[in-house]
Amino acid sequence: MSDVIVIGGGLAGCATAYYLAADGVDVTLLERTDLNTLASGSNAGSLHAQIPHDPFVTNGEAWAEVFSPTIGLLARSIEMWRGLPALLGVDLEIGLKGGLLVAPNEAQMRDIERKAAFERAQGLRIDILDRPALRALAPYLSDHIVGGAFCPDEGKANPFAVAPAFAAAAERLGATILRHTPVQAIVRTGDGFEVSTPRGVLKAKRVVDAAGADAARIAAMAGIELADVQGFPIQASATEQVGPLVPHLVYYTGEKLTLKQNGVGTLLIGGGWPARLGRHGNPVANPDSLARNLAVAVSVVPALAKVKIVRTWAAIVNGTSDWKPILGEIPAVPGFFVNFFPWMGFTAGPISARIVASLVQGRQPPLDVDLSPFLPKG
Repeated sequence: MSDVIVIGGGLAGCATAYYLAADGVDVTLLERTDLNTLASGSNAGSLHAQIPHDPFVTNGEAWAEVFSPTIGLLARSIEMWRGLPALLGVDLEIGLKGGLLVAPNEAQMRDIERKAAFERAQGLRIDILDRPALRALAPYLSDHIVGGAFCPDEGKANPFAVAPAFAAAAERLGATILRHTPVQAIVRTGDGFEVSTPRGVLKAKRVVDAAGADAARIAAMAGIELADVQGFPIQASATEQVGPLVPHLVYYTGEKLTLKQNGVGTLLIGGGWPARLGRHGNPVANPDSLARNLAVAVSVVPALAKVKIVRTWAAIVNGTSDWKPILGEIPAVPGFFVNFFPWMGFTAGPISARIVASLVQGRQPPLDVDLSPFLPKG
């Protein structure tokens, strides 16, 4: 019997296993395919701290008030990212040169300013830039951009490297990681849980559901309903390698866009454009979304018109309608914990894992964070 079984081999699961192992807990991680093959390894590697602009405009200030505590989690997680290369002994290609949310007109600048008030109230540094200041900071932007908001704490990392680095470090500390081991059933017992897999029945005192878009299905095996937890097919693209062009993480208020350049010169273009589902339920790139995404990118950074796209891919990202994380123990099922961070789980991977790993042990996390907005209900 293990002390803890962690279900899910993405960043959330691998990091949770690492922090548990580092604390001396006997932990086994189960992944139904291979590590880092779904959203954790298929996202574009953005490290976000700002309130996402689209839901702010769509849902309004009442939604932002509820979402605002999440800003603190994201900011604290980015601070943890700074120390991960030394902690894990791997170059994660972390670059934190700041994020720019830019607008094409004054009406959308007013939206940015309203949003910034919520962000500043949570301690996040946001600088509002007019056209001259923005041109001085980011001369690569189109002339039609009238201004924007700059958050110096945002950036990027390599999504191919992070979860495997956590997994390798966890194994060095004694964690057991079982790849190609799908969970078939979960049964509560007098002293914990029995988790059925093709390898047999594994027993543990506690279980952590870190299965991302699959978290609701896993929870349902234990009789738990995770309302509103869903998977959404989205896509992103990568360009050929070019010289330095975009040092920042760029967002756009006009339409969906995230844009950044990695260390080898590849530009990563995304923003949450919808992909399609293939006949087997697998995500497939949508040509219409690709065309629109690239048109928006070129309208914001005109120099991209001369750069070739070399790859477009689709992935399932986990999300909820309210964008709120679910972190902690399910009250009705003691011993069953959830590590679920919607939409921006890559950014939040380190802190959500540290929080859940501490809660599993009955400890408060070694972080000055109010967890009450994120604890599971019911």
